[in-house]
Formats: sequence, structure tokens, C-alpha cells
Amino acid sequence: MHSLSILDWIALLVFAGCWLGYSYTVDKVPSFIRRSVIAAMDEHRRRWLRTTVTRDNRIMDTQIIGNLMNSTGFLANTAIFILGGLVAMMGSPELGARVFGALPFATTSDPAAWEMKVALLLLIFVRAFFELTWALRQFNYCSIVIGGLSHDADDPNRETHAEMAAKVANRAARHFNTGLRAYYFGLAALAWILHPLALVIATAFVVQELYRREFRSVVREALREG
Repeated sequence: MHSLSILDWIALLVFAGCWLGYSYTVDKVPSFIRRSVIAAMDEHRRRWLRTTVTRDNRIMDTQIIGNLMNSTGFLANTAIFILGGLVAMMGSPELGARVFGALPFATTSDPAAWEMKVALLLLIFVRAFFELTWALRQFNYCSIVIGGLSHDADDPNRETHAEMAAKVANRAARHFNTGLRAYYFGLAALAWILHPLALVIATAFVVQELYRREFRSVVREALREG
């Protein structure tokens, strides 16, 4: 703890404040939620699952769910590999600090400070893993609900079950997005190994990119046109 400078603590507070503040604003503030690409995709998923009940052949729907699960599973598996590498780095703090300390402008030469910085990365990717695996389970639940949708046009519960599947799929997508966001901030946290100011700059860049992609991107405009 004592190995971190005042500048390190300020950079860490900026990082935590930006991540928590951005996540709260995007996920909890209604005015932002309505304008996000996530909200637009929520409506498209509802439209997809409402039309699912009108099809007898649902091979396409199972393929879509399979694609979503594959993407989520890939990132979850990658998080495990990253965690394994970080644990190995924690096991050799002197070597890691010496290697990165040789880089230009790097300030991480103390093993205790090195462990703190690697520990932050561990926490970030543990969160990413839990969010992504929960999203994977929810996509699995959604596939089961889709499999149970009735083919009977006279079934009064068909629309209700389709809406249920849409809600599960949308929740899965939100957890997937949270896990992916952790990846972005994990890349920003990696800059802390070099210098606390690098952490601040990388964090600002990540927030700017996330905001642009969720609220100012061409994809968002295209999705909202429908």
C-alpha cells in the first residue's frame, strides 16, 4: 500500500470513478438508457422473438442463439486464460517489475506496487468472467424457452412466452455488455503498469470510445431507424 504514490492513488480514483460513473449513467439513468444502442437492440430482440412463434421451422432461431452463446463463451474462455497469466505474473513480482520497469517512462519497479497493479487486473477480469458466464447461462435459458414455444396458433400463452424469451435474451445481452465493458477497462488498467498518467489517459479514451459507440455510432442510428 505504501509503495503507491499520491499520483497512483489519484489515477486509481479517476479510473474507479469513471468506470462506476459511466456504468451507473448508462445502465440506470432512463434518459441515457432510451438513447443507447443497447435499448435499440432490446427492441429488435423482442421483434425477433415475437416472430419466432409464427414459424414452424425454428432452425434459424436456434442458430442465432448458438451464435450468441459462441461469442459469449469465447470471451469467457479468454478471460480464464487472461486470469491464468495474471496469476503467473503475481507469482513472480520481482521479475515482472524488473521487466516492465525497463520500459520508457515506466514507474513500476517496486514488487509491492507491481502486485497492486496486477491485483487490479485480476479483479477486473474476474468480474468479466462472472458477467460473461452468467450471460451464457441466460442465453441457454432463452434457448430452452424458445424450444418450448407453442406451434398452436390458438394457444393464448404464445405471446406471453415469446415476451418471456425476449426478457431473458435482453438480460443476457446486458450482462454480456457489462462483461465486454470490463474488457475495455481492463485494457485501460494495463496502462497503469507504465505510469499513473497513462492510466488516466487510457481511462478517458475508453470512456470516450464507449460513449461514442453506444450513443453516437452509425450502427446506433441505423438500428433506431427501424
